[in-house]
This record gives sequence, C-alpha cells and structure tokens, in this order.
Amino acid sequence: MQNWKDRLSEIGDVETFDYGYMREGRKRPDPLPKLIASHRQALAEAVRRRTAPGTTSAPTILIGKSMGGRIGCHIALTEKVDGLICLGYPLCAMGDRTKLRDEVLRALATPILFVQGTRDLLCPLDLLQPVRAEMKTPNFLHTVEGGDHSLRVPKRQLQASGGAQDEIDQGILQAIARFVDGLVISTD
Repeated sequence: MQNWKDRLSEIGDVETFDYGYMREGRKRPDPLPKLIASHRQALAEAVRRRTAPGTTSAPTILIGKSMGGRIGCHIALTEKVDGLICLGYPLCAMGDRTKLRDEVLRALATPILFVQGTRDLLCPLDLLQPVRAEMKTPNFLHTVEGGDHSLRVPKRQLQASGGAQDEIDQGILQAIARFVDGLVISTD
C-alpha cells in the first residue's frame, strides 16, 4: 500500500496505518471486530488531525487494498465517509466462490469504486456484477485487463501489448481521480 500512498498523494492528503497483527509481524489477521475497531480508531485520529483549527475540510475517502477495502466498507456503515475505493475487493472468502462477502456491500449507502483485475480469483467479475446491480449506492468499476488480486499484469501480456505496469497503475490512478472529483463536485 506504501507504493499506492505515494501515487495517491498526487490527488490529495493520504494517511496510512497498519492493523495490530501487521505491526506485530503476525500473518493471521485479527478477528473482524478487532480489525473494524483498529480501522475506526485510525479514521477518528485522521479526522481529528484534519479538522484541527487552521485546516481546510476535504472529503473523507477510505481506500484499501483487499482486506483493508473490505474493512473500510464495514466502517462506512457507521461512520461519516464520503467515498470508498477498494483495490482488489476480496468478495470470495479464501477464493471460495460459494462464500461471498457481499452483505456489507449490499448494505452500503456510501459511493464506492471497485478496482479489480480480470484474473482476480478472490473477486471474479461474474460474481461481482450481480452484487453491484443489487447495491443501493452508486458503485463504479475500473477493470485491469489481465490483472490479478494485486492488480499486477503478467510480464508476457505487457510485452505482447507493448505496455508497462506503470502505465496500468497510472490508469488506475486516473480512474480514482475521476471518482474523487465526482465526489467533490456532488458534495459542493
């Protein structure tokens, strides 16, 4: 996510945090309630810093990679958030197409942008499409042709198309900027 922090800072202020299990060097994530509590605390601290005297207000947009995007969706159910961006949303628990993590998506009232690779086994687009169609909130999709769960495109495919991963990432950043611009316009 650090790589994306640098890119996203071109659009606006970016704050990152690590979940407790990551700081402690554990591989297994904490239980969902603990992840939500950590995310909520990080959001509260960021909002406090951004609303200090002498600061200008800006929309609050949560962006997360994989599980971070999923937890951001849970946070948006109870906290004031202007937008959500999920880089590789993990729709299928552990890649199991029968175990969908779609309840939180269907409950959202916050606009959301999904950035998904077409080869992402944790979020097959044929499973995401019906969920998006049933969501109550405006939702958008930016697909990365050939991208995996990390939005990386195989070198062979890049060579065949004459492209580069940096160009793919720049296209993702442009899609995010358009989404953010739309949120800013609609909140003015």
